Amino acid sequence: MSIRTPPPILVFGWGNPSRGDDALGPLFIDALAGRALPGVECLTDFQLQVEHALDLRDRQRVLFVDASVNAGHPFEVSTVLPARDTSFTTHAVSPQVVLSVFEDLERCPPPPSTLLAIRGEQWALGTEPSPQAMARLAAALNWAQAWCTTSPPAPEGG
Repeated sequence: MSIRTPPPILVFGWGNPSRGDDALGPLFIDALAGRALPGVECLTDFQLQVEHALDLRDRQRVLFVDASVNAGHPFEVSTVLPARDTSFTTHAVSPQVVLSVFEDLERCPPPPSTLLAIRGEQWALGTEPSPQAMARLAAALNWAQAWCTTSPPAPEGG
């Protein structure tokens, strides 16, 4: 039996496709997966769970993607560092907690991680994503394709 080595880049989006702009994470993943970028694995779920820490194994970098009510226009990008926050004891957790759980399980630092927060405005159950959010999604996809196909900077001193 051979052990599969995962692609070096993981892009993980989450959200509820039935809640308007909350669908941006899953829609992003569907669209990026359709571009079939080499070395990139795309995963999606309704929400992040502590179990998703296992998906980070053997990755060189991770991009988390979610809709956000308070991100700048059209989206914001930030570095994610391991931390335990109030979501640690709930059924859905933050990217920071996923990284912290990875550290606890693997006893090593998690892969470098980035959060892509796409601005949303409409969250009602049963609504479609807003036209504004879909335009922001297109801009975020272009940014992410460049992120996925560009080598990360060399570590300091390396």
